[in-house]
Amino acid sequence: MAYRVLVTDKLSEEGLALLRAEEGVEVVVDTKLAKDPAALKAALKDADGIAIRSGTKLTADVLEGQTRLKAIARAGVGIDNVDVPAATKQGVVVMNTPGGNTVSTAEQTMTLILALSRNTARADASLKAGKWDRNSLTGVQLEGKTLGIVGLGRVGMAVAKRAQGFDMKVVGYDPILSAEKAAEQGVEFVPRLDDLWPQCDYVTLHTPLTPETRGVVSAKAIAAMRPGVRIVNCARGGLIDDAALLEALNSGKVAGAAIDVFETEPPPADDPIVAHPKVLVTPHLGASTEEAQVNVAVEAAQLLCNYLLRGQVRSAVNAPTLDRAEMQALRGHLELAWRLGLLHAQMDRGAISKAVLTYRGEAANKNTKLLTACFAAGLMEGLLTSGVNLVNALPITRERGLVVEEKTTDAPGDFGTEIQAEVTTDKKAYTAAGTLFGKDHPRLVRLGSFQIDAQCDGPLLIFTHHDRPGLIGFLGTTLGNLGVNIAQMNVGRDKPGGEAIGVINLDSVPSQEAVDAVAKHADILSVRLVKLPPAGELPGWLGA
Repeated sequence: MAYRVLVTDKLSEEGLALLRAEEGVEVVVDTKLAKDPAALKAALKDADGIAIRSGTKLTADVLEGQTRLKAIARAGVGIDNVDVPAATKQGVVVMNTPGGNTVSTAEQTMTLILALSRNTARADASLKAGKWDRNSLTGVQLEGKTLGIVGLGRVGMAVAKRAQGFDMKVVGYDPILSAEKAAEQGVEFVPRLDDLWPQCDYVTLHTPLTPETRGVVSAKAIAAMRPGVRIVNCARGGLIDDAALLEALNSGKVAGAAIDVFETEPPPADDPIVAHPKVLVTPHLGASTEEAQVNVAVEAAQLLCNYLLRGQVRSAVNAPTLDRAEMQALRGHLELAWRLGLLHAQMDRGAISKAVLTYRGEAANKNTKLLTACFAAGLMEGLLTSGVNLVNALPITRERGLVVEEKTTDAPGDFGTEIQAEVTTDKKAYTAAGTLFGKDHPRLVRLGSFQIDAQCDGPLLIFTHHDRPGLIGFLGTTLGNLGVNIAQMNVGRDKPGGEAIGVINLDSVPSQEAVDAVAKHADILSVRLVKLPPAGELPGWLGA
């Protein structure tokens, strides 16, 4: 029996031809299904795979009960139109094509930088209106200017390469790329985003939209930029605070902006950003080239054929179905490794270059490669796209120049099983270790050199301090007065009166006011809010 592949969005003929040429693959093209969820759900019951672009919405409802469907291939990078946890629950592999439109998006970025610098759109409109107004259209050249790139993935690095061709100095920030890897591409690495803004004549964004990156170009960020800076966004709508940008454009702090992406597409007719005379806008054309559309279609077709016919998985954004018995046996350790990764990702200790996982006791006899991948997925969750998981976590860290090592030891420890994660950044090395109480209750048992015993879930307030009388009372009173309830508090110290560390488990995420109030105490040395999932909650790619 042939594998049936459903195509519900317009796909290039080259991609369709590749699918049709494969023996054992039946291709059904029906683009009307993209607009009819009920019909799409029915059609998927007879399909083994589906190739889509952005028009088809594979929601949880559409994917529910799809027992035949095995694979989804998205011809493009974004997977916002696919409910990945729902697909994972159904055992469906979701794949995308991250490399197919890299060049096109990088070229669109450079196009906008050039057009913004030389007032190209305004000049065209002026001349067509019968004017010959050269004086008001004087631009600036790129040579000698500094371009700041936020996000040094495939597209960001492709932009860097092209900008250097215009003799621009390129500086860049990425939360997980190493300085050495950036230097190989001629990019001056900036370990803190706040230090990038003041250096730039131009800023271009190439990062996914996450809770952490939403509004990353904020009023505070713009205030730190050079007067006359120009801002370009070909990545995702929502990365720029529109109100802050408008104010800066009107004041002259920002000389101009070029926007290719919007949070709502198409944007409202009365969108002030679109209408602003200093803003150059295009309708999400980053990947809109003939070559990019062919590349992503061919890559999507290859992904489906390789998976269905040969069992090969590439560019997966969720984990393949695991053996039920193995999953059950590893569940607690997988969760512990993932939570340690999430914790380290939020410690804000500078640019990460290396992570070493040490497994002791029972953990040393488990599938440590799987546990290490789970830690890596937690470490990068929220820093990249939501698709980071067991399948792609370690390849992505290698691509970014981040070294992840694992060790096992027979040396006896304080617990029957323990996972220790030491992460090295450009500032310091930071260690966290955890164990399991029972079979599947992760506990945080060490931070740095301090022994502790804290629950590894929910909001955590981690603080270093001088071991002084009255500090615990101050914390309880301060947080209580601001409506923050303490669920548990643990303190680790080497000796009475010395430096110590504390971990407070909270019932809810505290306000910034509450965090700042704690930090003001004279004996508090540092405070960090870490947000972990509720107890027992696992990501979809772990089969939760």
